[in-house]
Amino acid sequence: QVQLVESGGGSVQAGGSLRLSCLASGASIENTFSRSCMAWFRRAPGREREAVAAVDSVGGTNYGDAVKARFNISKDNIKNILYLEMSSLEPEDTAMYYCAAYTGYCYINPFNSRLEERQYPHWGAGTNVAVSS
Repeated sequence: QVQLVESGGGSVQAGGSLRLSCLASGASIENTFSRSCMAWFRRAPGREREAVAAVDSVGGTNYGDAVKARFNISKDNIKNILYLEMSSLEPEDTAMYYCAAYTGYCYINPFNSRLEERQYPHWGAGTNVAVSS
């Protein structure tokens, strides 16, 4: 089993920063977290869910075009926590943010962006981010 619990969302003014966390637990991920492929997705009101960032089994990362150079994804392999550090936030970043995981090996490359929902079987319930102008 895999449980993913997001936290760190909240309300912030444009230009501000937030750090989201995703705690991973469960028998299927506690001993494989370091090699697990993980990602953040978001869904804004009235819009489709979109990829934000992904990290692969060896620490490679990839980002959605809308957040490049503003967001940073990282993993703490001791605490089993996935992070998303968000800076220069814009009202367009307002959304529910979801953590997703795949407990197998994966490697980001030009043919495998790891930014597709179908690549992640495990999902958290989300944490809400609201950015005001």
